[in-house]
Amino acid sequence: MTPRLPDRTVVLGHRGSSAHARENTIEAFRLAMAQGGAGVELDVRRTADDELVLHHDPEIAGLGQIVGLSASELPDYVPTLSEALVLLSGAIVNVEIKNSPAEPDWDPHDGVAERVAQLVSGIPGIVVSSFNPATVVAVGDHAPDVARGLLLPPGTVIGDVLAEVAATGAWALHPHWSSIDESVVTQVHDAGLAIIAWTVDDADVIRTLASWGVDAVISNDVAAAVEALS
Repeated sequence: MTPRLPDRTVVLGHRGSSAHARENTIEAFRLAMAQGGAGVELDVRRTADDELVLHHDPEIAGLGQIVGLSASELPDYVPTLSEALVLLSGAIVNVEIKNSPAEPDWDPHDGVAERVAQLVSGIPGIVVSSFNPATVVAVGDHAPDVARGLLLPPGTVIGDVLAEVAATGAWALHPHWSSIDESVVTQVHDAGLAIIAWTVDDADVIRTLASWGVDAVISNDVAAAVEALS
């Protein structure tokens, strides 16, 4: 169930409107929508008791690794994915699964991908993304109806990875904004993929990306990004 994108570039709040509120919190998500965002990007990790919670880093300062803590031990400001989905009903929600071999909550069997897929299946407007291609594939294996996106690091030559992206079954490509030019947008669209740029706060860059036909920009400052496109 792919997100319905309008025929113009939309703004997704990076961890909510994180320039104005604590990132990955209900406050930041609510603010992103109030500022005119089409939705948000958020980061999912698992706790010791297998709750899906929203936090970018694998650790919380002063407490330790999230994967070593139960959900009840986390600060009140850390929401669950389920709580965010209720708040963001009807919005575009880019759920990024954090799953890196270099981090303490590395999930080689993609159990988190399975649980996320089961949770979001059937919900309109969801796209599940990861830098890990195997995780993107796993989401599709468990819920083929869920739109997926493959994140790419800065410096990626987009033309060199389109075949890999297609092999994951992804609906969208999520490159860093600095890897994009007009020809890249054309290539991606010709491959039948949406293109979502992260993370861009410069108004001139946002306007340029929009002029090239980028489908969405992920920005820390939703209000400023929306203003840039108005």
